This record gives sequence, structure tokens and C-alpha cells, in this order.
Amino acid sequence: MDELRLAWREMHGAEPPRGLSRDLLIRSLANQLQERTHGAMSRTVRRRIEALVRDFEKGGAPCDPAPMFKTGTTLVRQWRGHTHAVLVRDGGFEYEGQRYRSLSVIAKRITGAHWSGPRFFGLTRPAVASAAAEAR
Repeated sequence: MDELRLAWREMHGAEPPRGLSRDLLIRSLANQLQERTHGAMSRTVRRRIEALVRDFEKGGAPCDPAPMFKTGTTLVRQWRGHTHAVLVRDGGFEYEGQRYRSLSVIAKRITGAHWSGPRFFGLTRPAVASAAAEAR
């Protein structure tokens, strides 16, 4: 524990919080070392986590957060006899050589009507299906 407290002081310039267990000290220090080496989580992930925490604290209903994709993933959708492919890029998507920040904009471009982009590409379950699954 003495070595862990010393490592904490070197990293933070302050004493570790009282009552922090050995396991939590190790996990916290390991996380901070990983962030220094590999970078912290992206703003997108941080915002999603914060939104989920807010919903949970409000007592909100369970949700199906939109999936997150690695850069380079290709989403494919058949629409009226045509195959449409969208490439996931850092900070957005690419469709027919143009970059977009939103799948919904791409879905509207394809269909001519407003769509939820994640739903259009089959990435979310309809609300009725989600509610039925929760009821089971």
C-alpha cells in the first residue's frame, strides 16, 4: 500500500482519497497510465456515457444506446433495388465520396424522407420490440 500511495502522490501531487482500497488504487493508477500511453477516451464516448448516467439518475427507462463502430466499418443497406454502402470514418461517415456527420442525413439523401439513420441501417430495435423484450 505504501508504494501505491507513493505512486498516487507522484501522479497527482496529492494524497490518495481516504478509504480507497488497494484494488481501487491499482485500477485507478493502471487506468491513468493507459490514458497517458494510449490517450483518454474520445469526446463521443465520454458524452455518451454522461448522457446514459443522466438518464439513469433521472430514473429513465432502460435504453438501447446506438452502437459504436470502429473506423473502417462498412454499413450496407438495400433500398429499392440498390445497395448503399457507408464507410465509418473518424468523426463521421462517408457515402458516395462525401463526408457526413450523421447517418440520418445519409438516410434522407437515399430515401428523400426523414429517417432515423441508425434505424434505417438496422442498428436499433424498434421501440415496441425493445419494450416487449424488457417486459419478458
